Amino acid sequence: MGKSKVLVVGGTGYIGRRIVRASLAQGHETYVLQRPDLGFQIEKLQRLLSFKKQGAHLVEASFSDHKSLVDAVKKVDVVISAMSGVHIRTHCITLQLKLVEAIKQAPNVKRFLPSEFGLDPARMGHALEPGNVTFEDKMAVRKAIEEANIPFTYISANLFAGYFAGSLSQMGSFVPPRDKVHLFGDGTLKAVFLDEDDVATYTIKAIDDPRTLNKTLYLRPPENILSQAELIGIWEKLIGKELEKTYLPPETFLTTLKGMDYKLQVGIGHFYHIFYEGCLTNFEIGEDGEEASKLYPEVNYTRMDEYLKIYV
Repeated sequence: MGKSKVLVVGGTGYIGRRIVRASLAQGHETYVLQRPDLGFQIEKLQRLLSFKKQGAHLVEASFSDHKSLVDAVKKVDVVISAMSGVHIRTHCITLQLKLVEAIKQAPNVKRFLPSEFGLDPARMGHALEPGNVTFEDKMAVRKAIEEANIPFTYISANLFAGYFAGSLSQMGSFVPPRDKVHLFGDGTLKAVFLDEDDVATYTIKAIDDPRTLNKTLYLRPPENILSQAELIGIWEKLIGKELEKTYLPPETFLTTLKGMDYKLQVGIGHFYHIFYEGCLTNFEIGEDGEEASKLYPEVNYTRMDEYLKIYV
C-alpha cells in the first residue's frame, strides 16, 4: 500500500509546522490548510509558502464555509489537527467540531488525529478548575468523533520540552535558571519530556499503522521519563554548578495559583496534576493504547541531556 495523503490543519502553529515537516520527510503527499482570514499575519503566510517550496500543497478553506472544509478533507486519507489549545495564546479546540462535521461527509478519510498532544484528557476528569476546561473540550471533540464512527488515533505526547524541559519546569520562564530553582513537592514524581520534533515524527509514523487505529498513542520514550529533580540534576551537571533549591508544598502552589490571571490558571493548573500527582506515569497503558517508542524503536529520540546543551 502507498503512503497516505495527509492534511494538516493548524500547520503554521507550534506543533503543526513540525508535523508538516515530518509528513514531508516521511514521504507523504502533504496538504496544509490555508485559512483565507490570515489578514496581516505575514509570518504565517510566509511559513505556508515555505511549505509549498518544500513540496506541500496549500488548500484554502474556512471554518465559516462548510463546503470548503468538505472539499479540503476529500483530497486526503488522513486529517491531522494541530489547532491551538493553549489559553495564553489561542484556544480553538471546539472549533474542531466543524472539522468533524466535514469529515463525516468525506468517506475517503481513514484516520483523524484531533489536536491533543499533551495529557490524556480521558484520565483528567478530576482536573482542577479552571484548567479542566482544556480536557472537557478535548473530550467533547472525542465524543463527536466516536459518535460519527470516524477512525481515529489520539496522541498523548505528555510534556513539550520547549515549555517544560528548557525551563526546568519553572513557572513564568522558558529558559533554565542558573542560580535558584523551585521544585514541586519533593521533585521526585516522574514526568515525560519530548522534543517537539520527535512528537511530530512519532505522530506521522502512526497514521498508517493498524496497531494505532482507534487507540491512544502514548509517547513515553524510556530515557525521557524523569522527575523534576532528575531534570535539574542534568542541568547542574551541564553547567558544573549546584542550584539553590526551594521546595513548594502543594498548599503553597494552590494558593499562588488562585492569585493568577484566568488564562494562566488554566495552563499552570495542569502543573499540579503533573508534578504533585504524577498523572503522566501513574498508570499502565491498557488495551486501548500503545506506546510509541516500543512500536517504533528505529526513532532515535532526543534525550534531555542533549536537549539542554543548547541552553549552556
